[in-house]
Amino acid sequence: MFAMNKKIKLDIISDVVCPWCVIGYRHLDAAIRELNLQDKVEIEWQPFELNPNMAIEGEDLRAHMARKYGTSRKDSDRARTELTQRGELYGFNFDYFDGMKMVNTLNAHILLELAHDLGKQTALKMRLFSAYFTEHKDISDSDVLINEAKAVGIEPQQARIALADDHLRQRIKSRQLEWQKMGITAVPTVVFNRSSAVSGAQPQATFKQILLELVAENKTN
Repeated sequence: MFAMNKKIKLDIISDVVCPWCVIGYRHLDAAIRELNLQDKVEIEWQPFELNPNMAIEGEDLRAHMARKYGTSRKDSDRARTELTQRGELYGFNFDYFDGMKMVNTLNAHILLELAHDLGKQTALKMRLFSAYFTEHKDISDSDVLINEAKAVGIEPQQARIALADDHLRQRIKSRQLEWQKMGITAVPTVVFNRSSAVSGAQPQATFKQILLELVAENKTN
C-alpha cells in the first residue's frame, strides 16, 4: 500500500502480566494490519516489571490489587468483566479465576530478550500472554517458561542457559532503568521511531492515525 524506504520502529514497553498491554497491542496490531504495514514496521518488546520485588511464590491477584491500588472486590470484578469483553472484541480470551496470582516476571523478560535475538520475540510475548491470562499457567516458573519458549521454536537448552546468565539478568534490569530515566512510568507505552510515545491501551483509530503520520513523514524524508 505504501512505498517506504525504511521501517517504522516500534518499541513496546510492557509486562507480561499487564492485561492492558494485551489490549493495547491488539489495537496496535489491528491498525498495522488495516494499513497493510506488517512488513513496514519493526517491533521490539522492552522490559518493564510491574512488581520487581514480587516474591517467588507470587501473591493472590485480588489481594495484590487491593494492597497496591486499594481495589475492592466489586472494582476487581468490574475490571475483569471489562477486560474480558475488550479482549473478545480483538480475539483474546481473558480467563480470570479465583486463586489467580500476580507473579514475578524477570525470568520472562530474560527469555523475551533471548527470543528477540532469535527473531521470535513477538511470538513468545503472545505465547506468554496466553499462558498467563488464558491457560492458568505460572509464568514465573522456569520449567513453564522453558516449555512456552519451546512452543515458539526456542531450544530448551538455549532457554536454560539464558535463565542462568547473570549478565543477561543485569542487562534486563539496566534497560528497565534506562526507560524509566526517559520518563516511562506506566505500561503499555509505545515509542515510535525513538522520537515520540503514547501510553495506555490506545484505541485502534489512534494508532492508525499515528502510523499514517509516520508513513507520510517517511515519504517526505
